Order: sequence, then structure tokens, then C-alpha cells
Amino acid sequence: MAGYYLLCISKCFYMEEQNQEQSRLQDVKDIRRLMERSSRFTTLSGLSCLAAGVAALLGAWQAYRYIQNYYGPHPSEWHYTNAAFVQLRDQLLLLAFTVFGVALVTAFYFTWSKSKKQGISLWGHSSRRVFWNMAVPLGAGGLFILGMVWQNEWRFVASACLLFYGLALVNAGKYTLADIRYMGYCEIVLGLLNLFLIPYSVVYWLYFWAVGFGVIHIIYGSLMWYKYDRKSAD
Repeated sequence: MAGYYLLCISKCFYMEEQNQEQSRLQDVKDIRRLMERSSRFTTLSGLSCLAAGVAALLGAWQAYRYIQNYYGPHPSEWHYTNAAFVQLRDQLLLLAFTVFGVALVTAFYFTWSKSKKQGISLWGHSSRRVFWNMAVPLGAGGLFILGMVWQNEWRFVASACLLFYGLALVNAGKYTLADIRYMGYCEIVLGLLNLFLIPYSVVYWLYFWAVGFGVIHIIYGSLMWYKYDRKSAD
């Protein structure tokens, strides 16, 4: 009889220890989630990537029209005059800035809307780290590309856009969703392919640009929305 009571007591102590162990593990998991939430900017909306991808595809379509008007449908109609080239350059630069502005505004709106629903400050410590880690490579890359345009060196503009943007995403991906870092890897690979495979065709540069800034954004934006935004939307 005494052995039975001892067995029951030891079993109770064992179950209590197991419950305490599970409670400690749960506390550790909760602390880890809080630390990740405070150190990573997780309110980035997948819809912002989707909107940027759509804007990029529309911009690529308009750029294709500009290039076709410059070259003409047949080689006999090609007109390589200085005035026509300057007009094409100005059209493409204005279009690029417009697409970038639309993507930036839509990214801000959707991310702000998501952060407001979650009750999280949009301009917190984690978001500032994402901003600066992305702004430095983007700013340096933008000045580098403008320098190439200023020197009338167009052959590597598309690949430079993809490479610097990919580096910015990888750099900022340390402080936000891991999907951003993987998207950056895709942009870098695509930029290198553009650099080595087809270095001389303007139209093919545009195809790479459309895939990098359009298709990849739409794919990753859809995945991010499905993984992170869909539950909050429901």
C-alpha cells in the first residue's frame, strides 16, 4: 500500500515537472516571438509588392512603345538622329521616375494600412533599420545609373538596376520578412544573366527589366499576401 502511494506521489511530481517544462518552453517561444517582432519589420504588405509589379509591367509596356517608335517597324525606317535619341532618353527617364514613384506610394499606402490594422507604428526602430539598409544601396545604385546615362552608356543600365535593387533587398532582408531577401537573390541572378547573356539588344534588356521588377514582384507579392496578409484580411 505504501508503495502504491509513493508511486502516485512520484507520478504527480513527474507530471508537475512536465507541466512546468512545457510552460517554460512556451515562455521561451513567446519571448522569441516578441524579440523577433521588435527586431524585424513584419508589417510589410504583400499587396505593396503586387502593386509595384503591376506598375513595372505597365511601365515596361509603355517603354516598349517608346523604343518601337524610335526604331520604327523596319530597319529602313530607323532614324538615329541626336534629337530623336535625346527625346527617347528623356521619355524613358521620366517613365522610370513615374513607375518608381507609383510603386513607392502604393508600397507606403498598403504597408501603412496593414500597420494601422495591427496597431503597430509604421516608423519604429525596425522600420528605420529596413529603410536605411535599403536606401544606401538604392541611392548609390541610382547615382551610378544616372552617371552611366549621363555618359550615354546604356548597355548596362538594366542589369545595374536589377543588381543594385537585389543588393538592397538582401541588405534590408536581415530586418524584415525572409521573403524579401529571397526576392533580392532572384533580382541579383537575373541582373547577372542580363549582363552576360544578352548585352546588346535594348528590347531584351526591357524583357529582363519587366521580369525582374514586374513578374518577380507579382509572384513574391502573391506569396507574401497568402502567407502573412490573408488571415488578417479574413
